[in-house]
Amino acid sequence: MKTFPAFLAALVVSLSPGVPVVAGPAAAAARSAVPASPASTAPPYHVVRPGQTIKQIAAAYRIRPGQLRAWNGIVKPNQPSPDGVLNVAKPAAPLTGWRSRIEAVTPAAVNWNPAAKCPAPPADLRKVWVTYIDFYGVAHPGSIVVHKNIAVRTQRAFLALYRMRFRLQGMSPMSVNAPWITDMGTVTAGYSCRTVAGSRTLSQHAYGLAIDVNPVQNPMIRGTYLDPGNGRDFLARAPYRRGMMHAAGAVRAFTGNGFHWGGRWTSLKDYMHFSITNK
Repeated sequence: MKTFPAFLAALVVSLSPGVPVVAGPAAAAARSAVPASPASTAPPYHVVRPGQTIKQIAAAYRIRPGQLRAWNGIVKPNQPSPDGVLNVAKPAAPLTGWRSRIEAVTPAAVNWNPAAKCPAPPADLRKVWVTYIDFYGVAHPGSIVVHKNIAVRTQRAFLALYRMRFRLQGMSPMSVNAPWITDMGTVTAGYSCRTVAGSRTLSQHAYGLAIDVNPVQNPMIRGTYLDPGNGRDFLARAPYRRGMMHAAGAVRAFTGNGFHWGGRWTSLKDYMHFSITNK
């Protein structure tokens, strides 16, 4: 099973199984400690299919093309990209614009353990900060750890996603960006010192050379094995749903920057997975 680094888990508020149920004011306080998802206040949205234009989408929702462009920051003559997600009502705030920076990482930041003999030492890793759009149309600064050799192309791939108006369920730090999510299996992430599921072979994530995007919406399937298990609703790849990646859409953000896509493999399908080595 694909796993995510422990340092990510430390960034979210989690509820531990086996903790006694607390009733009364203490329980209410505990519940209020985790903010509610903004789903109820987010504007309605449309997931773009291949060939759709601003004019067509606006007509379908009985709004003006100019409104649709303004609500989504799309300037003429640009058209929306497949897998992009457009607000079809006015959002509470406009997008902030895209920003990025690259930082060195400390051993503590990646839970470095010399005894584990991970192939990419902290000195070879970089934390890439990018602006991403969450599932509710809000822009956040998110980070991902990758090998220094692919830091710039990682920036470019996430810039392309932003320009497509593609949405990510979550990026670190989750305690800031999506504190209502406690399942780290939803996080878009890169470096993780681990083996390939079901083998002793080091994953390309252990080298910092692979990125997983929206794992739930883009699961990995090998025979009857599915990861993550709650990605079953997304095994049918023909629909265009929020957070899903297709060859004609968001996949191009990575393949256009030198990554290979696991959705093209034949022995298994790993729709979330992008790597430099095609492994």
